[in-house]
Amino acid sequence: MVDPRVVFDDLRDESDELDSLVGGASVADWGRVTPAPGWSVAHQIAHLAWTDRVALLAVTDADAFAGEVEKAFAAPYAFVDEAAEEGAALPPVELLARWREGRAALQDALRAAPAGARFPWYGPPMSAVSMATARLMETWAHGQDVADVLGVTREPTARLRHVVHIGVRTRDYAFGVRGMTPPGDAFRIELTAPGPGGEVWAYGPEGAAQHVTGPALDFCRLVTQRAHRADLALTAHGPDADRWLDIAQAFAGPAGPGREPRGHGREGGA
Repeated sequence: MVDPRVVFDDLRDESDELDSLVGGASVADWGRVTPAPGWSVAHQIAHLAWTDRVALLAVTDADAFAGEVEKAFAAPYAFVDEAAEEGAALPPVELLARWREGRAALQDALRAAPAGARFPWYGPPMSAVSMATARLMETWAHGQDVADVLGVTREPTARLRHVVHIGVRTRDYAFGVRGMTPPGDAFRIELTAPGPGGEVWAYGPEGAAQHVTGPALDFCRLVTQRAHRADLALTAHGPDADRWLDIAQAFAGPAGPGREPRGHGREGGA
């Protein structure tokens, strides 16, 4: 069992790292378009601020959160972009303050949540730890878009393990959201952790016929659709594993278009 405090601390640290990128950015930098079509740096931060706000509602006010779900049902393919557009229209200093305030409030609420409590979400209900893990995954992914457009190479950390965890657990979801039947057998996933030690993060039964190997960083970039599979050093062994790497997604919602290979046109996917 993972210590909830570790997950909460890692979410805080992941957010702080992204904050350090945008906190000193110029107004012009906030307006630069990231690899997600139509999304500037401001849109990326606005999206994180909005998601923190609705996550806080899920944890503290289920009735108010139900209203947010109704908005999503009314415009399933637009509500995320509309929220990001609204936030991105704010002056950067105001948007940054809103994001900082919202994520701090969410941290407090998650840490204070009763053990075993589950909260509503756009998918299945989530525990406080699951909610924090999902927020870390999104923060890392949108932070990657920001880093890419600002020309910053981020040093991968052990916090990626949380992103890997979601990526592995959402295997069947990735098939189901595309109307495909998930494979019946478990996969073996072996990923090399960041850092010089060469530690391997392993999931699933040893000796499984279907397995995936490669760097953990590349797996995270794949399941968050921040890079095309062709640009990553991931290897699938078995036809089902191979198919999964083509469609993997760690986020809820419709299947995204993903990113095109480098040098093959405009990258896609928010």
